[in-house]
Amino acid sequence: MLKIYNTLTNQKDTFVPIEEGKVRMYVCGMTVYDYCHLGHARVMVVFDVVVNYLRSLGYDVTYVRNITDIDDKIIRRANENGEDFHALTERFIDIMNEDADALGVVRPDLEPKASESMDDILAMIGALVDNGHAYQGENGDVYYDVSRFETYGRLSGKNTADLKAGARIEVDESKHDPLDFVLWKRAKPDEPSWESPWGAGRPGWHIECSAMSTRHLGAHFDIHGGGMDLKFPHHENEIAQSEAATCKPFVNYWMHNGFVRVDDEKMSKSLGNFFTVREILKRYRAEEVRYFIIASHYRSPLNYSQENLENSKAALTRLYTALRGITPAVTGTGCEDISATFNSAMDDDFNTPEAVAVLFELAREINKSRDTDPGKAAGLAACLRQLGGVLGLLQADPEHFLRESVTAGDGGVVLSDESIEALIASRLAAREQKNWAEADRIRAELDEQGIVLEDGAGGTSWRRN
Repeated sequence: MLKIYNTLTNQKDTFVPIEEGKVRMYVCGMTVYDYCHLGHARVMVVFDVVVNYLRSLGYDVTYVRNITDIDDKIIRRANENGEDFHALTERFIDIMNEDADALGVVRPDLEPKASESMDDILAMIGALVDNGHAYQGENGDVYYDVSRFETYGRLSGKNTADLKAGARIEVDESKHDPLDFVLWKRAKPDEPSWESPWGAGRPGWHIECSAMSTRHLGAHFDIHGGGMDLKFPHHENEIAQSEAATCKPFVNYWMHNGFVRVDDEKMSKSLGNFFTVREILKRYRAEEVRYFIIASHYRSPLNYSQENLENSKAALTRLYTALRGITPAVTGTGCEDISATFNSAMDDDFNTPEAVAVLFELAREINKSRDTDPGKAAGLAACLRQLGGVLGLLQADPEHFLRESVTAGDGGVVLSDESIEALIASRLAAREQKNWAEADRIRAELDEQGIVLEDGAGGTSWRRN
């Protein structure tokens, strides 16, 4: 039975969908004005695994991940570049999708854009103004009245008295209370704007997600996810807006993935330890990065380091080596117990580290039966591929993965497959002539290039280290 750690209740709750057999899930997506960084990659991969597993259990999942394509940062960057904000955001949407595709992330069922959801945004703001939960300030902005929502702070565990003690009203604001937040911003010169009952302007960030999620999933849906940094104030504000506007409960299960750290320090541009997905993919294969993300539980901190990426690379190599030279059976046989163990791990709040451990147990069993019981090995290999697929792993051809060319920093190929095969042939000829010194020299040359030779009864195989 699936249990999810629910940030709203601070405990693992048994998952019971609102509608039997169906799951409606919303995840806060990217603000598209720059390249995706490792934190974005973690969100994409984590909730891709969640969707994969829910679907493997037979649920009909509707997965919505929004795109924020209008906000202060986007406007600032577009002005700096001297370009239309649409041109900026469309370019980075394409880049985001390329990064997601590389990481094996399946596209969400729906990816609504804030700029294309204005009717829904205006309707929700209008409902909040009409029922007294929002007001227009003297500066023309429309604000949410936090004092009208009695349970504000229940997601983050914060209370309004403490929040007020640490808050202040900026000089140019006209809020009734320091905790009130903006729903609609009056247009400034040279900014994108839309017409509204409160004058030309643009939406605040929080209202965008409330409007898009309820538009596509209904007022009350199953799962809402995002990074831990969004828990407050973004998700807290989403709850307040949505429930005040619809008079219904908003979300049953809130999921938040942990922060990303670099060599045990917070990742930030100011510390110079900020990595984009594209920078990382120049040094490591996409599946190695995906494995690295999955190897940590989604709620724990993810520590980026060269050592951890190298460990992920070595781990994937071991799994693919187990699959090498085996044609998986059409379906896995004799895998019921180990599949149950895998599901038990995933049922425990999507415990991917424990699920990965099951994959290694399968790999060990494959290696034991490879020569003694090829039929069993083929069945286990099918099971390994199937369970790996739930995590988005082990779907490549093993031979291709193990021999995939490594590129240097300048993009040049270190050593081609053809060159490796020629050197192996030369080594074989030297061994046949009992020229052991030459055979050892060739092996050492290959080793320097990161090529691992494995001599066996069937000949010599190789892989890149």
